[in-house]
Amino acid sequence: MNEEIRALEPKALWNKFADLNAVPRPSKKEERVIEFIKMFGENLNLDTQVDEVGNVVIRKPATSGMENRQKVVLQAHLDMVHQKNNDTDFDFSSQGIDMYVDGDWVRAKGTTLGADNGLGVASMMAILESDSIEHPAIEALFTIDEETGMTGAKGLSPDLLSGDILLNLDTEEDDEIGIGCAGGVDVTAKRNYEQESIPENSEVYTIQVKGLQGGHSGMDIIKGLGNANKLMNRLFNAGLQSGLRIAEINGGGLRNAIPRESLAIVTITSEGKTEILKALETEAENIQLEYRTLEPNLSVEITKSGDARKVIAEKAQKEIVLALAAAHNGVYRMSPEIAGLVEASNNIANVTIKDGKAEIKCLTRSSVESSKDDLAESLRAAFELAGFDVSLSGEYPGWAPSRDSAILKTLDGIYQDMFHEQADIAACHAGLECGIIGSHYPKLDMISFGPTIRGAHSPDERASISSSQKYWKFLLEVLKNIPEN
Repeated sequence: MNEEIRALEPKALWNKFADLNAVPRPSKKEERVIEFIKMFGENLNLDTQVDEVGNVVIRKPATSGMENRQKVVLQAHLDMVHQKNNDTDFDFSSQGIDMYVDGDWVRAKGTTLGADNGLGVASMMAILESDSIEHPAIEALFTIDEETGMTGAKGLSPDLLSGDILLNLDTEEDDEIGIGCAGGVDVTAKRNYEQESIPENSEVYTIQVKGLQGGHSGMDIIKGLGNANKLMNRLFNAGLQSGLRIAEINGGGLRNAIPRESLAIVTITSEGKTEILKALETEAENIQLEYRTLEPNLSVEITKSGDARKVIAEKAQKEIVLALAAAHNGVYRMSPEIAGLVEASNNIANVTIKDGKAEIKCLTRSSVESSKDDLAESLRAAFELAGFDVSLSGEYPGWAPSRDSAILKTLDGIYQDMFHEQADIAACHAGLECGIIGSHYPKLDMISFGPTIRGAHSPDERASISSSQKYWKFLLEVLKNIPEN
């Protein structure tokens, strides 16, 4: 089904990507892809090792004449974000990705594509398999679970690798050379709440916020895109004073994806119906007007449907809605040192309220540890004031930018020579594994680059074909020019 992908140039890259995307590999369910990469290395008769947490390392000696160069760690992560459109029937745990070509883009049918970070993985596979690509000694590190906790990078043994330089292949702009990234922490708020019977003379309605773009909660947070959970909460706020009652909420999904959809079941009394519906419709119009440029497909649907026997008790309902209104979402602080870089942000990723239990999941990011802590504590305060128990987990460090890196100077010079323009040397507001790997291997000289990918972490994810060709040529040239020991 992906033959048109296999025909793309460079064939070595796209064929390996097609092979990889035939293997189910959602985060936390990577057993098959770990075995796939292990067998790949062993079938090439290369030194292949799976560590205790599931990371795979494949070691390949230097090609002839390159033995005196510094050893390179090529690194990418095996897992992919599993997001799909609501009308797409797809099981990430058992199906391979169905890809197609759309002009200069490779896309998937109704799901995430897995170019993040599958193109990095495919690059490493193609290099390991090749008998014609010049390169120094290589340690190819395939990490697991990058997208939902970075547990692969966290679990690295400090004696697993012996390389001098790390090339992380997880950047999503082909003119960017990454020298830093944000750290992150998961903020989770939970509480129980009392329930009440539906008020007399009530009708059940379903409210849906949908059609939002979604996207990467780090890289895309600066765009100011709509967050379905926050927009749904605005509708609640508009209807509460007139007697709207909430039965349940199911909004968003993964922490690292800006939520595209939210669904709520509510009740409306007959006497308050006209006023409540008018308030909801007015707020929906306000939201659509505000987002008409950024979110042209945003829709708010309010329909008389659904099933509800209980609603949130009034006091708890008010506390939950006010907490969601108070909790920060989006950019919290821009970097004062690097123009255009988000320093700190939060994504209210998932809201689940049903059967007396409420849970709100956030991902807080920052390239500065103190501002990450400040924002996380701000969220804790908002939720604890509303009776939630708040926990912080899954914390990982950022990667502090350094313009003094020797490998940065090498890559910058190669880029200018090849493309006759300046590379964008930048830090990113995403959680690359470099920060964690660097904590295990502080002497590694690290850099990040990759092909252009758009819409990562959403079903609109797509990879540029022409950019992948540019990236592939650049990667091979970098390997040819790794400095001597």
